Formats: sequence, structure tokens, C-alpha cells
Amino acid sequence: MRQIVLFHSVYGLRPAVLAAADLLRAAGHRVVTPDLYGVPPVGTVEEGFALLDRIGLDTVLERARAAARDLPADTVLAGLSMGAGVAGALLAERPAAAGLLLLHGTGGTPEAVRVGLPVRLHIADPDPYDPPDEVTAWQRRLTSAGARVEVCRYPGVAHLFTDPDLPEHAPAETALLWRRVRESLPLTPASG
Repeated sequence: MRQIVLFHSVYGLRPAVLAAADLLRAAGHRVVTPDLYGVPPVGTVEEGFALLDRIGLDTVLERARAAARDLPADTVLAGLSMGAGVAGALLAERPAAAGLLLLHGTGGTPEAVRVGLPVRLHIADPDPYDPPDEVTAWQRRLTSAGARVEVCRYPGVAHLFTDPDLPEHAPAETALLWRRVRESLPLTPASG
């Protein structure tokens, strides 16, 4: 059983994020899903980016820090799309994190990666925000820094394919993603 903090996408704290947390709880994990916006979620990605611009990334990151502050040092940092970037940004401040669970985006390369850090990325292939060559370069950077990275690619689906309230929802790939997530938690270093 792990403690997990799950950060939402640019859309906000949508029902799909809460459902994802429930799936993780059903597998025996403790999950926190902070609302990084403090307002209702939006319906389009354009509205989400506009909302993020209004709130500001600094405020979003401060809210994420506050949500994680009292959690155990070895909490798994997890995020969906924009939330993957939030999880990666917090890693520098939480070096004992049990791992990174990144859904729908790499979130960029974290500033600090410890040797042996388990990192799992689940991503559409191709993904418009993280094209395959960028995912491969990201994986190389993290591996070179000592992380144990596993990338699960989902061909032929759109970016946020696990959200049943979006037109891009892909039920079969969503089921596969959550089966893989359940099998990889608790996070342990990937083999070879």
C-alpha cells in the first residue's frame, strides 16, 4: 500500500481524476487529490489553459506543495497531463518520494532525480504535447540521471484518453492503463 498524491490536468479536478483516485484506493492505496485551482473544472483544454494563466503556475505549485506538505516523505507523486509536470516539479523538494507516476504527459525533466527512482509514464502514441522523439529523449535523460524508467505507450489514442467525459475517451486502452498501474504499484524499480 502506498500514499499517493494525484494532481489533476489543466482541466481542473474533474470527475475522471476522482474516479482514478477511487481505482487506486480500491487497490489498497491512500490517495489525495488536491484541487490546484480552487474553482470548478472546465470543459475544454482552451478554457483550462486560460484558467491556468489566470491562476498562475506559481499559485498552482504552491497549492501542490501545501497539499503534499504533511504527507509521508515516500509519497508517490502522480499526475495527469499538466499534473505530471506538477509532480515532477515537487520531486526536487521531496527526494524520498517512492516514485513518479505520470499519466498523459512527461511534464518535462525533473530538476532532481535520485538513482533508482522508479518512474512510470503512460502516454498516447503519438501524443501532441509529447511527441515520440521527445518522450524517447526524456526517457534517456532520466535514465542517464539514474532513474528506472518504464514507458507504456498507447498507439492510436488521443492525449487524455482515460477521461470518459471527453470525446477522446478510449475505454479499452483506459482499462489496460489502469491494469498496468495496479500491477506496478507499489512502485519498484523496473527490471533491467
